[in-house]
Parts: sequence; C-alpha cells; structure tokens
Amino acid sequence: MKNLFVKIAAVGLLMLAPAIAQAAEGYSTANVNMRAGPSTRYPAVAVIPAGSSVEIRGCLSDVNWCDVEFYGGRGWVSGQYVQALYQQRRVYVGPQYYRPLGIPMIRFSVDNYWDRYYRNRDFYRDRDRWSRGPDYYYRDRDNRDRDRDRDRDNRDRDRNWRERDGDRDGRDRDRDWRDDNQRDDRQRGDRQGDDRRGDDRRPDRRDFDCRPGDPSCDE
Repeated sequence: MKNLFVKIAAVGLLMLAPAIAQAAEGYSTANVNMRAGPSTRYPAVAVIPAGSSVEIRGCLSDVNWCDVEFYGGRGWVSGQYVQALYQQRRVYVGPQYYRPLGIPMIRFSVDNYWDRYYRNRDFYRDRDRWSRGPDYYYRDRDNRDRDRDRDRDNRDRDRNWRERDGDRDGRDRDRDWRDDNQRDDRQRGDRQGDDRRGDDRRPDRRDFDCRPGDPSCDE
C-alpha cells in the first residue's frame, strides 16, 4: 500500500511538473519594448518600465529572446534586459539558466501567437507578410514604397510634360498672332505708302485737254 501511495504521488508530481515549469519570475533591467515577436524589427506592443516584474513563459533556444507576460499582456523581450533570481542572486536570463529556473524552451509562430494575442492590433492584418519574417516584411514594404514613389514620379513627369507642352503651344500661338499682326501692319503700311505716293505724284500735262490758244499746251 505504501508503495502505491508513493507511485501515485510520483505520478501527481509528474503531472504538475509542466504546469510548474510554465513560467518563472523575472525583472526588467531597463525601460524596454515588449514586441510582437523575437526581434527588434517586430512591432512594439508595450513598454516595460525598469524594475518591473514579468512572468517568463518561455525562451527560444537559438536566440536569447523570451516570451513574457506583463500586466496581462504578452510579448517578447530580449534576455539581455531580463533578470531572474538564481541561488539568491539576480542573473540575466540566458540558455544556461533555462533549466535551473524552470523556463521551457519554446518556438515562435506568427500565426499561432498573433491569433492568440494580437487579433485587435492594426498590424494583425499584415500577418501573412509578417509570417515570412520581419526581413521579408520590410523588404516587401520597401519595394511597395519604391513602386509607389516611382508611380508618383511618373505622374509628376507626365504633368510637367503636359504643362510644358501647353506653355509651348501657348507661346507658339502668341508668336503666330504677333507675326500675323505684324504682317497685317506691314501690309497696311505698304498700302498707305502707295496711297501717299499716288497723292504726291504731279499730274502729267497730257492728262489735260489742251484748249486752242492755251500757252501751257505748246510743246
């Protein structure tokens, strides 16, 4: 019977072990951003003040980033800004302390994590691009920004060309109008000169009929 109780107790402890190892208490060492993923390129979701208490829910094995809980919110903080109490002293959370502190090693998935904690966030609608990694997201965003800038530049050039063409057409019309006016003025001046020269011409004596006995008719 005693052995049976020991076995039951052992099974109970094994069943409780995962729950016990789900979190460890930590402290932020600076005013640090809690982010939506394990990188400074993920969106910031909150600022944890220096000295604040956080619950460390798990850390990645390949990089020193930990999933923490702060005032009911969840996010990721670099282990170099989180300390935990180990053997009566505070140590920065690192892979060598995961097991002694009872911190599980976990993985990160944008789809699962964001579906659970960030459905009401603006960046959630871009989760498909974020799921490929922050580097892809920013590269894709930069490409879209360049395409938008190129389209805007093309529109500006087209507008400038149309304005220049309109100005040139206007100048051509003004020049044609001035040329027409100048030509009309010259033509009017020529006609007026001809009229004046006609008025100044002396009449030929032969234009008059000579009367007999008129001395002016003698040749």
